[in-house]
Amino acid sequence: MSLFSRKASAPPDPLIGKPASFGIHRYLQGSSNLFEENRLLKFAIVGLFGITAVLGAVVYSSDQNRRTVVVPFGASGDLYVTGSKPSSGYLRAVTRNIVTLSGTYSAYSADRQFQELLSIVHPSAYESMRDTLNGVLDELSTNPTLSIATYIRPDQPVSWTDSQIMVPVEKVRVIGGVIRKFRGTLRIGYAIENGRFWLTRLSEEKFDAELG
Repeated sequence: MSLFSRKASAPPDPLIGKPASFGIHRYLQGSSNLFEENRLLKFAIVGLFGITAVLGAVVYSSDQNRRTVVVPFGASGDLYVTGSKPSSGYLRAVTRNIVTLSGTYSAYSADRQFQELLSIVHPSAYESMRDTLNGVLDELSTNPTLSIATYIRPDQPVSWTDSQIMVPVEKVRVIGGVIRKFRGTLRIGYAIENGRFWLTRLSEEKFDAELG
């Protein structure tokens, strides 16, 4: 017989000559193995989600505890932001700067100072604060002898929360040689986003009392 005409013989059926219970046993055993594999796969998926959650928590915690150190030229003290929480030294330095830019000016310096102040205003409050400062510039244009000086009162504490700073101040207003003094509170709203300070609000409160 030619080799090319020889047919390959099919492999023998392993169930031939075996009792029916043998086939059932093999089926149940295969199903059991498949169930075990599926269960292991589920455990692996759950474990993967668990590891992902833990890593996410670690990354979030690291981001919140990340410290951004800001030391301007000539400054001293601990000026830093940890996550979204600024240090007390940082808040004091920012407060002094905001009080100076917004509260001590004349017709010759106001425009430049207000532009610098607007550079730290949060986009959500920018238009409103710009309109307020433009109103002050309009007043100065009609009263070129007007000048304002604002000081943080040393006899009263500055207090703050996670979103605002309350600053007791004394304001001296000079126009045409006439001096008037007022005392009140400057409320500074702020937010910390990605380690950056944003000014969100600036308002004067309880400036009714005029000093001689």
